[in-house]
Amino acid sequence: MKIQWTIPAVNDLESIRDYIARDSELYAASFIEKILGIVDLLNDSPEIGRIVPEANDRAIREMIFQNYRIMYRLHSNSVQIIAIIRGSRDIARWPLKPWEVA
Repeated sequence: MKIQWTIPAVNDLESIRDYIARDSELYAASFIEKILGIVDLLNDSPEIGRIVPEANDRAIREMIFQNYRIMYRLHSNSVQIIAIIRGSRDIARWPLKPWEVA
């Protein structure tokens, strides 16, 4: 399974890294490495994540890591990482959902 990152998802990852790095470069690197490790699980088990409740679409899924939702879209031969969002954010109120942008 090929994993593709959208630009918004890469931006999310960089923002998370930059925010954590304000306190600790080491912890920021470790945190991002763990997120990347979770995403790598999709190579063998692309349906491992749950369906995103707000999307109501079997192809839009997410995995949870600490306080973050790693959202992705299933395609026949690939997985597209579409967003990494803090779990406390209420995306139901967003005018454009992450799966509509990516």
